[in-house]
Amino acid sequence: MPSMAISGLYLLFLNLFSFGTILSSATLFTLQNHCSFMVWPGSLSGNGAAIGEGGFVLAPGSSAQYQAPPGWSGRFWGRTGCTFDNSGSGKCVTGDCGGVLKCTGGGAPPVSLVEFTIAGGGSGDKDFYDVSLVDGYNVALGVRATGGSGDCQYAGCVSDLNSNCPPELQVIDSGSVVACKSACAAFNSPEFCCTGDHATPQTCSPTQFSVMFKNACPTAYSYAYDDASSTRTCSGSDYLITFCPTVS
Repeated sequence: MPSMAISGLYLLFLNLFSFGTILSSATLFTLQNHCSFMVWPGSLSGNGAAIGEGGFVLAPGSSAQYQAPPGWSGRFWGRTGCTFDNSGSGKCVTGDCGGVLKCTGGGAPPVSLVEFTIAGGGSGDKDFYDVSLVDGYNVALGVRATGGSGDCQYAGCVSDLNSNCPPELQVIDSGSVVACKSACAAFNSPEFCCTGDHATPQTCSPTQFSVMFKNACPTAYSYAYDDASSTRTCSGSDYLITFCPTVS
């Protein structure tokens, strides 16, 4: 009996140790709303459970924290102008994900995205992250690595592109520009979408519209092959995601 009791305690210790190791290696995402309006973040996972059950609400000045396990990949975006009933059904003016609070799919373009691939936990492994305007823009968005090592550079779009969006890319609701389409979504042609004869980095070059996005937001993806100046890496970091970040 004593040996069985010791074995039971030993197994309990191993389980607690393993649980603690998982928690200590998890990546912490902090999402904060610095906008003057409500934002309903959406999340979509490429592997495993969605962060925050796929969607939640952030009032101006509020924040929320969620953990992701090693090897997680996915994206976050901000939805605006949303109305939901008590069952979580409704719609958003921008970034809608099928008329539900808790998204099971991606946000409808145009939408600003922050994308992550978290390291699998091996020594020296790197996280990859970026802010993308490839699907257009709806709200200013930035991501900052905290507590990591390596390059760990800031990525984001601080500028209000809605106020400077060309007429042919504008999405208007109730008389106001609420989002700015990508040129691909607006014109659906290979040179803007990097498809067909333009499906390689050598044949798909920046356009007048992607250059406009890049000039306004130098650390964000402006078109499909904008990797060199847009993808960020960091090791062992947590991440602060801010809607409507201030210029630092």
